[in-house]
Amino acid sequence: MRIIAKAHELFMRYGVRSISMDEIASQLGMSKKTLYQYFTDKDNLVEQVIADEIKRNAERCTFQCQQSENAIHEVFLAIEMVEDMLKNMNPLLLYELEKYHPKAFRQFYEHKNKFLYQEITRNLKRGIEEELYRSDIKIDIMAAYRIESIFLIFNPAFNQSIGKYSLAELAEAITQHFLYGIATAKGQKLIAKYLQKELNRV
Repeated sequence: MRIIAKAHELFMRYGVRSISMDEIASQLGMSKKTLYQYFTDKDNLVEQVIADEIKRNAERCTFQCQQSENAIHEVFLAIEMVEDMLKNMNPLLLYELEKYHPKAFRQFYEHKNKFLYQEITRNLKRGIEEELYRSDIKIDIMAAYRIESIFLIFNPAFNQSIGKYSLAELAEAITQHFLYGIATAKGQKLIAKYLQKELNRV
């Protein structure tokens, strides 16, 4: 839907708080009255945008799993997806969602703690089976830690303390650190191989 696509673009770039329904209607070349025929209020629109983003994220995760050569390759594909998403993302977006649109934030929170937790757990088990991750890691602890480390970059205090890096750079550095920490010698060779491929593409 055109309205959701435009609202998504504006929220990602500027955050949800600074974008009004007037601004969205203006950007779409329609009246605010027309906009309200589709959405009861801004809360409702934000919830629809988040639901749409969650659906697309889940579909991309499933596709990446199917396309990946192994567990480590799957993580590198995820990094590419995240970097693409973070290019134009306002770092305060999640903070503003939590503060001003709690229902939409709960949607995101449930996705994070159910779907993403399950995907990370599955990847960890796959990596152990492929002998790319250490067999002695505690999967439940590492899955929970991985989730929190992914979203650490959106914490305003963390972001301000090292503001010289983009969100994408922070996400990549944290992911590489996590991977090296759980990888076997065989897995570390693969990490180095995929990192070299990335350098060659630049």
